[in-house]
Amino acid sequence: MGGVEDDEPPSKRVKVASEGLASLSNCLPCKVNKPSNPLEGSMAKPLPSEGKEDMVGSKGIIRRVEFVRIITKALYSLGYERSGALLEEESGIYLHSSIVNEFRKHILAGSWNESISTLNKIGLTDEKILKSASFLILEQKLFEHLENGRFMDALKTLRSEITPLHISEKQIHELAGCIVSPSKFALRTLETQGLDVANSRLKLLEDLQKLLPPTIMIPERRLEHLVEQALNVQREACFFHNSLDSCLSLYSDHQCGRDQIPSRTTQILHAHQDEVWFVQFSNNGKYLASSSSDRSAIIWEVHEDGEVSLKHRLSGHQKPVLMVAWSPDDSLLLTCGMEEVVKCWDVSTGYCIHVYEKNGLNLISCGWFPDGKWVFSGLTDQSICMWDLDGKEMECWRGQRTIKIADMAVTSDGKYVVSICKESAILLLDRETKLEKFIEEEHVITSFSLSRDDKFLLLNLVNEEIHLWSLGDLKLVAKYRGHKRTRFVIRSCFGGFEQAFIASGSEDSQVYLWHRSTGEFIDALAGHSGAVNCVSWNPVNPHMLASGSDDRTIRIWGLQRGANVRHKDTLSNGVIHCNGNS
Repeated sequence: MGGVEDDEPPSKRVKVASEGLASLSNCLPCKVNKPSNPLEGSMAKPLPSEGKEDMVGSKGIIRRVEFVRIITKALYSLGYERSGALLEEESGIYLHSSIVNEFRKHILAGSWNESISTLNKIGLTDEKILKSASFLILEQKLFEHLENGRFMDALKTLRSEITPLHISEKQIHELAGCIVSPSKFALRTLETQGLDVANSRLKLLEDLQKLLPPTIMIPERRLEHLVEQALNVQREACFFHNSLDSCLSLYSDHQCGRDQIPSRTTQILHAHQDEVWFVQFSNNGKYLASSSSDRSAIIWEVHEDGEVSLKHRLSGHQKPVLMVAWSPDDSLLLTCGMEEVVKCWDVSTGYCIHVYEKNGLNLISCGWFPDGKWVFSGLTDQSICMWDLDGKEMECWRGQRTIKIADMAVTSDGKYVVSICKESAILLLDRETKLEKFIEEEHVITSFSLSRDDKFLLLNLVNEEIHLWSLGDLKLVAKYRGHKRTRFVIRSCFGGFEQAFIASGSEDSQVYLWHRSTGEFIDALAGHSGAVNCVSWNPVNPHMLASGSDDRTIRIWGLQRGANVRHKDTLSNGVIHCNGNS
């Protein structure tokens, strides 16, 4: 592996890398065969004091009235109108008070004067909410006048009803513009929203529901929201959570075990003839690319059953291949030789379709812009160059943007270029404004990895620490320790469900795993017989991890299946299947 800060030149390589509106109507109770209609009922009056009989749940903190109303709301939202109405009748606890039911009827009927009158009887104490609700109702009234060609009625509504509310001048002007300019109205017309009058009134009711206090009108899908909150709390408290949300169940409390972390060798890939320096899964998780000091790169295919097989061997570099980079759509792959050229390969055919180079200079890194139309590379003269897919140089930034041993990345919005600009500093360069922001470390940075959401940067340092930085406020948020690094470039990565874990290679032949947010060590995966240079976590399958080593192999790690897993000693196309004890 490449040396960093050694007393003598490294013998291998230097470090380089890249890195329902319709459902709302269901909230109105339907008619059922019973003595009274719940719409005409009144809210159950609370008892003078709340005894145990007014609370439900083992903790005694859930009010029965609220609980029943939320269940009723959920029943109507799910379309179980008869069940909702029966629950109201049997419990004597009605979803809405009679005045609120009257208000809702007026809104759906388009009785605007009655709607405003009833709104003022509901008992709102917040004048601001009252004005905002009145504005929404009158705005709907104005638009329906315009829709029916009653422009003078619309103007009267604006002047005599909306303006006295003292809503912002901007909104008044916008409504006035809709009256005098048909083109402006067309932008806000009910038809362009894909809603007829009836559905637009349901939409208005939904907006009012969000605005009015929940004690008056329970928010839509409130029960679902509460249940989701509970599941999220359980998931966030689960230290080993590394599975899709579909595994969460309401039948039992959620708790993942260590068995959800990939820690068993499922395959050993033997196709490289020398040290494996770089591994990276494609964005769709269907491929794995690797590069080696044997001057080749390999594209591996990841099958649906998790098996990995060799797809293409990419030969043609004259020097060891430092790194690879997948295009955003995974149709192309870049490979960068050590202080050589960058080659672009067609993933489907395995053919080299272009070579990027710079006269008199060598390339030391490679990567893609998020639109997939440009590629970039760091050069040995500390500049950064960008080309289109045909090789036309689009930009070249000179100066101390990067150093000879450097990783580079571009944020997913294409705004920032991230690079190692000094031995102990990261540069975040705004492409448009050219403004620079820096992350300063006390020790030499050997490599970095950018999270998929662009919120975090993972830095590997020469002092055997990995630091997690928040890019929003440029603050150090976590440190990870335990792996070994004395001479070579060791790479780490984010991974697992929502990138909740950190994985890193190590010179002691193990793969190290930590919990990202807490920084707690999880496991060290043994199996390699040489330094582990690079790791990559499958972005689609949180249970698959790959590691590349000086022992010339790539190990694929999966979930533990128990000690009785059969050992398949078959060797096929450079692949060994094993039970993890190899």
